[in-house]
Amino acid sequence: MTTAATRLPRVDRGSSPQVVRTRAELRALLAAAPRPLGLVPTMGWLHAGHASLIRRARDESATVVVTIFVNPRQFGEAADYTRYPRNEARDLEMCGAEGADIVFAPPAEEVYPPGYDTTVHVGAIAEPLEGAARPGHFDGVATVVAILFSLVRAERAYFGQKDAQQVLVVRRMATDLALGTEVAACPIVREPDGLALSSRNVHLSAAERAAAPVLHRALAAGAALHGAGERDATALRDEIRRVLAAEPLARVEYVSCADAATLEELRTVDRPALLSLAARFGATRLIDNQPLG
Repeated sequence: MTTAATRLPRVDRGSSPQVVRTRAELRALLAAAPRPLGLVPTMGWLHAGHASLIRRARDESATVVVTIFVNPRQFGEAADYTRYPRNEARDLEMCGAEGADIVFAPPAEEVYPPGYDTTVHVGAIAEPLEGAARPGHFDGVATVVAILFSLVRAERAYFGQKDAQQVLVVRRMATDLALGTEVAACPIVREPDGLALSSRNVHLSAAERAAAPVLHRALAAGAALHGAGERDATALRDEIRRVLAAEPLARVEYVSCADAATLEELRTVDRPALLSLAARFGATRLIDNQPLG
């Protein structure tokens, strides 16, 4: 029977979501939550891209859960974890404005209790690109998302397409482990000058911020060449690199033209493909992508 302590009122846009910190509190609320349930996993420092995920979840779900947890296991360097921006009060305000019902904002020991000793490792799809550039990153992502999926048991979870490889990794993990949560990818949200919204953009200096839209311009140039009929993947990569080379503040890590489903690098674009790249502007590392076909 639902008790007064666990009864979940409907939250409208502009209302305050119910904030819980522990697994037990979350389970108690979810026991009374109307279905279907939509989950939006985040690391906080929410922006308009996250807001778009919450809005879609709100439109498609009876109950919306947002998680705010800066996951230490997906950072290669302790300094990067410490440097990650945080502002929970502002995040909660946005969650309320977009109609989230529950915000799960746990301390690390609630996600990884004492003695925790399990890692989720996803195979081939996690190996290239971000997997190669950031060893262990996707193990950390897959592990925390598996925990969140198991705790929340949502019908659907919403992720941004900006992290295209992450979407594929999480989808593979959820399918292989039969977690029962569908992974929905939502379009990239961009600034007017084309820069993909990212929590890391806050670290850009004024000069770096002015330079960063070159990522989108480069991808757009590659997509335009493809639209004009070019199917040689090397030519598309070269066009992207040509545009990037004109921006001295961009230190390119990789440029990819890969199969959209497997991320295997292509010689000929004869199927749905993904153009993607990573570059550093000063100490800030940014990624972006553009689907083809």
